[in-house]
Amino acid sequence: MKSMSAKDAKNAFGMLIDSARAEPVAIEKHGRKVVVVVAVEEYERLKAQDRPQAARTDLKGNG
Repeated sequence: MKSMSAKDAKNAFGMLIDSARAEPVAIEKHGRKVVVVVAVEEYERLKAQDRPQAARTDLKGNG
């Protein structure tokens, strides 16, 4: 996973978008990773993976 500072992400937002379409990009603030930017396709894939788990939890009466 690539990383970039919040300042660099702000100053090169177009590059951040292009990079995130290829692979997740961690954004660092004060040397610590605080967020990850991912392509919408990856986000949707991850979201879809989470749905079956949520449904199973609901069926058990835990959610």
